[in-house]
Amino acid sequence: MSPHRLLVPVLVLAAAAVVAAIVLVPRINRPQVLSGYVEGEPLYMAAPVAGPVRAVFVQRGERVAAGQELFVVDTSQVGGARDEALARLAAAEAQARDARKGQRPIELAVLDADIAAAEAQVRDAAAVLNRVRPLVKTGVYAPARLDDAKAAHDAALAQAAAARRRRDAAALGAREDQIRAAEAQVVQAKAAVASTSARLSDAAPSAPGPARVEDVFFQPGEWASANQPVLSLLPDARVKLRFFVPEASVALYRPGRTVRFSCDGCAEGLSAQITYVSPRPEFTPPVIYSRETRDRLVYLVEARPSALLNPGQPVDVVPLEARP
Repeated sequence: MSPHRLLVPVLVLAAAAVVAAIVLVPRINRPQVLSGYVEGEPLYMAAPVAGPVRAVFVQRGERVAAGQELFVVDTSQVGGARDEALARLAAAEAQARDARKGQRPIELAVLDADIAAAEAQVRDAAAVLNRVRPLVKTGVYAPARLDDAKAAHDAALAQAAAARRRRDAAALGAREDQIRAAEAQVVQAKAAVASTSARLSDAAPSAPGPARVEDVFFQPGEWASANQPVLSLLPDARVKLRFFVPEASVALYRPGRTVRFSCDGCAEGLSAQITYVSPRPEFTPPVIYSRETRDRLVYLVEARPSALLNPGQPVDVVPLEARP
């Protein structure tokens, strides 16, 4: 075999070695990573009442703090309902007080006057009886006259006793059942006031925590239906990493453990705490392209990052290693 024929295979092998060194060596030296992305779960802020949007205090992309007012929906209808509920509550409380304390002093004075009149009739009937009795014994009056005087005296006594009982009953107030019914109406009226007051405060919601305004759907003057979102927030606590780990190493990932990750344009040394590990495997999503191999069966893991990131941003997570 001529030297020229031997040179061709040698050159082919050398070229293959060079290509392998260029392509494979960086892949071998580069650390393996788990590919993932940033996911955000927005909150849609709405009012429980319908009406025109009176004011919007934030803009899209703006940062808001916990308790910061977001928008206000016109509350004239709810305000009228609350005023009506307050009036009903005042009426129910007045009725309950009246049922517990009985009749008014002037009404009791009328009953006292009735007792005094009945007692005067008793004294008058007793005087007549005392005059008639000796005259009947002496024969001046017939016995029937004594019977009439006794009957009049007994009737006067009965009327006086009835007047006293009416006075005692008036001082007691209403019956227990009526008092309980009046107190139940008070409780019902208080619940109506609390409900309308809550709806009134919900017409001007505030941010539940630090967040970013993702979008504003209505502007001042536009009509918003009840429970229709006026704007959406992206709370810091609802931004998380989502990445996928191979089935062989899923046992290393547990809620509470910390993973390190990196992303384009982000600071170094970022970390995230695992909050969820899916109990079911799934096939690798088509949007996830690992750099070396594609594992067909993976588990979804969610982690809360230590820095503010933008949803949709791709991240590279450093795999966990088995503890010694």
